[in-house]
Amino acid sequence: MMRVGLVGFGRAGRAVASILNADPRLDLKWVAHRNHHQRQFAEAFPVLNIRSAQDYEILFQNHPVDYIVDFSSPDSMLDYGTIAAALGINILSANSNHTEEQLDFARQLADKIVVMCSPNITVGINFLMIVAKALHQIAPNVDIAVLEEHFKEKPDVSGTAKRLAHELNVSDVTSLRLGGVVGHHQVVFGFPYQTVRFIHDSISREAFGTGAAYALTLMEKQTPGFYRFDELMRKEIAHLMQAA
Repeated sequence: MMRVGLVGFGRAGRAVASILNADPRLDLKWVAHRNHHQRQFAEAFPVLNIRSAQDYEILFQNHPVDYIVDFSSPDSMLDYGTIAAALGINILSANSNHTEEQLDFARQLADKIVVMCSPNITVGINFLMIVAKALHQIAPNVDIAVLEEHFKEKPDVSGTAKRLAHELNVSDVTSLRLGGVVGHHQVVFGFPYQTVRFIHDSISREAFGTGAAYALTLMEKQTPGFYRFDELMRKEIAHLMQAA
């Protein structure tokens, strides 16, 4: 059983915690958050207020884990990453919009541990990325558009949409902010006589939890290195197809 610590206890973190805690393959040891206001949570696992790298060091020593799942913010790895790598704790960061400097830091950690950085950890969106890239290879000159919709409070263009656009050589992303939309991504291929649409909707934030749990099972098979979710899923699909 994999021992897991979760960083982040916002809307996504709470949903993810409920899924990880219910998964029989996982042992959710604790949840850490950076809220500077102490709050009491009636949960089946400890929810701890962490404010510094020293706090993380004490946490890791007193409550050892094999994996950190991070749903807090892209810069949080800077607080715990070096300590985690020294202790052999693998890292799954599911935060959007990592900077190149943050990704470079993650790659340095990957010399010692397994690190995955994924702007969207849902199984569906990563499968969408695989098939969209495959169709793009078949028809590299077709017209392509990337669209994303999220809740009104989300300030930035989705990191997932940016990644899709980058992989498909699309210059602009169409974004909509509507009510309480959890997450909608769409890739449209405009052929001369037909249109192909790949659509993914996150109906509930629990989808991030099931995706994180599956990603951990893929990470468990890897040697130290820096990985992307869709890359590991593509290998898994190829293996399943060969075995069929």
